[in-house]
Amino acid sequence: MYHAPPVPAALRPYVASRVAYDVDFGRPGVHRGLPSTTLAFVLPVDERLRVGWAGADDQHAAWSSLSGLHVAPAAVHHDGVQRGIQLALTVAGARALLGLPAGELAGALTDLEEAVPELADLPARVHDAATWPARVALVDRALLSLLRRDASGVRREVAHALAALTHGARVEAVADEVGYSRRRLSTLVRAECGLTPVGYRRLGRFEEARALLGHRPLAEVAARCGYSDQAHLSREWTELAGCSPTTWLREEFPFVQDVGPGDDAGSDS
Repeated sequence: MYHAPPVPAALRPYVASRVAYDVDFGRPGVHRGLPSTTLAFVLPVDERLRVGWAGADDQHAAWSSLSGLHVAPAAVHHDGVQRGIQLALTVAGARALLGLPAGELAGALTDLEEAVPELADLPARVHDAATWPARVALVDRALLSLLRRDASGVRREVAHALAALTHGARVEAVADEVGYSRRRLSTLVRAECGLTPVGYRRLGRFEEARALLGHRPLAEVAARCGYSDQAHLSREWTELAGCSPTTWLREEFPFVQDVGPGDDAGSDS
C-alpha cells in the first residue's frame, strides 16, 4: 500500500485522516462502513463506489461518496478489489470545506457533484492520474482551494463540547463547562452534527473501541473505553456495526479502517 505523506498543516483541523487504499479481497463481497465522529469522503479509482445502508435495497453508485454522521453500518459493495482515496472530515471540516454544517448531511449518502459542484470534475481527475502521489496531491490541492471559502466556523463552545464528548465526558458536565443548559447544548450540537450529545458521545466511545480491537483483549477494550463490561461492548458493537466485534475482526481485519493509535499513514498528528 502507498503510504501518503502527512495531511497538509492547513487541512489538519478539517481532515482527520487521508488514506490511499488498494485492497484485494480475493472475491466479490460487501464490507461494512462503520459509524464514526467524522464524515466519510471517498474517491474511488477504477470503478464507481457502490454503497448503501446495511439492510436497505437502495445503493448510491458514483465516482465519489460523501456520507454524514450515522449510527448504523453502511454496506460497501465491491468486485474483489477496491482502490481509491478515503478521507475522514471533521465536523469543522464540513463547514470549512463543504460550506455547510455536518448536521445537514447526517444520515445521508451523496457525492461531490451534489455537495460541492465546483469540484465535480475531481473524481475524474483522480481516476485519470497516473500515480498515487499525483492523486493525493490533486486531492490536497482541491481541498486547500476550498479553504478560501468565506465559511463561518463551528461555534467555539460547541466545538469544545464535541471534543469533550468524543473523549467520554458526561453531557451534564460538558453543559456546565460551556455554560449552557443541557437542552440548549443538545439543540446546538444536533444542529451542528445531526446527533444529540449522547449520540455523539456514543460514537466517540465506539470509535475508540474500534481503534483498540485486534490490539487488546475485548474485556480490556471494554474497560478502557468506558463500557460497563465486555457484554455491554458487544451489544453496542452489534447495534452500531451490525455484527459482533469478533465477527468484524474476522471479516474485515486487516483493512484500511483498522488502524491502531499512531498507525494512520495519512496523518502525522
